[in-house]
Amino acid sequence: MHALLLYGQLFVITLYPNITSLGVLTALHQIYTQLGNPKPDYTTGWEAKPYSSVSFSAPDNWKAGRIWGRRDCNFNANDPNDGATQCVSGGCKGGLVCDPNGGTGVPPATLAEFTLSGDGNKDFYDVSLVDGFNLPLRIDNGKGCRAPECAVDLGPNCPAQFKGPFDSTGFPVGCKNACLLDPNPANSPACCSGQFDTLETCPSTGSATYNYFKSGCPDAYAYAFDDQRGLWTCDAGLKVDYTITFCPPP
Repeated sequence: MHALLLYGQLFVITLYPNITSLGVLTALHQIYTQLGNPKPDYTTGWEAKPYSSVSFSAPDNWKAGRIWGRRDCNFNANDPNDGATQCVSGGCKGGLVCDPNGGTGVPPATLAEFTLSGDGNKDFYDVSLVDGFNLPLRIDNGKGCRAPECAVDLGPNCPAQFKGPFDSTGFPVGCKNACLLDPNPANSPACCSGQFDTLETCPSTGSATYNYFKSGCPDAYAYAFDDQRGLWTCDAGLKVDYTITFCPPP
């Protein structure tokens, strides 16, 4: 384990390649923080070997933090998009180490999202499928707060029009959110954008992937206004240490 215990709350990230159908031999993980906010003093991208674990500390007021995994990467490949397409799923601008000024994951990518010490002195966190799915993950806390997970592989049974991308063997390593395929994402009920940018005008029925995502991962945040069924909280005063596990054991 590589530990950086610098300040604030501890995060532990572990990879368990126990789901053999995923073919997860190595994975690349990333951390992203919304611009202008305090961020963890840790690299924004690294290779995670099987059964490996890393830990780092994040500031108590970390806002809009994202952690996700990449799959099937080749960082020796020539990429005209500054590294964003060097991975089949989850790639980011910057290559192995994501650009902190804009290196968010290319969908589809399962996200662990955090805002610490938010409204009401609460930590807010979720397993998000708003950008689609590419790896199972779970968020644990050890304090009795909800431990959301998306522990199943949503790729193989994903509806045909949303299935993929695919690895070199043709195996689906992801499942796209309906918004990603919308021809008009700026004004769409699938994206909750434009005239559909409120809870009232963008119910979950507007997303063609919502029911599929929720059937396999009921705790996940599956569309833009899924706060009631996919956003979880913990008392910030508990100074929770969070564990994010990729490909968690059953």
